[in-house]
Amino acid sequence: MEVILLRDVEKVGLRGDVVSVARGYARNFLLPRGLAEQATKARVAEMQKRDAQRARHEAKTADEASAIAGTLAKTELRFEVKAGPTGSLFGSVTPTDIADELWKQAKVRVDRRKIGVDNIKRIGRYEVPIDLFQDVRVEVKMLVVPEGGELPSEDELAAMEAAELKAAEPEETLHEGPAIEELLLEEEEPPPPPADEAAAEAEAAPEWQADAEAALRENE
Repeated sequence: MEVILLRDVEKVGLRGDVVSVARGYARNFLLPRGLAEQATKARVAEMQKRDAQRARHEAKTADEASAIAGTLAKTELRFEVKAGPTGSLFGSVTPTDIADELWKQAKVRVDRRKIGVDNIKRIGRYEVPIDLFQDVRVEVKMLVVPEGGELPSEDELAAMEAAELKAAEPEETLHEGPAIEELLLEEEEPPPPPADEAAAEAEAAPEWQADAEAALRENE
């Protein structure tokens, strides 16, 4: 079944792509979640027309790319997103989101696949590399800000990320005393006899010696 992706879907495609997926996957997951719509001829034609219009604003020569790079170097993108107390996003900012925002702010069309960043999943300050043309690259400044708030300082962002990493670490198991295996393998040596008992054993003569001495005296 062919569908048009309405959002980026990992391992399936980017928003606007026409992809072929299993019918059950489309009906049970993509369509009810608003991630895709059925690829009718009318909708595909409409999207192709829109892409063709935007393509007119894409750099076609190195000179055009350099001019666009100059514009984008002065541009700062801002995304307000829902985030947790440690700065993790409830979702992500994708290359498609960045491309759409560039179009909104600067009316510059950028191929999403030439945006050199993975899905962003934390608030923070970013510099996003974009390849506009062969040997023409620009880095666009971007802020990912918690919804309804402001971006914390760099020190606060680092502390928030460290707190999240620490919370994700497995708890260490504490052992009191030696391990059980060591106790089982350890062989206990018998304690030495008391000093007085050792001396008594050394002085005591065996019974056969006393009997032999008595026999010799009788024969004399």
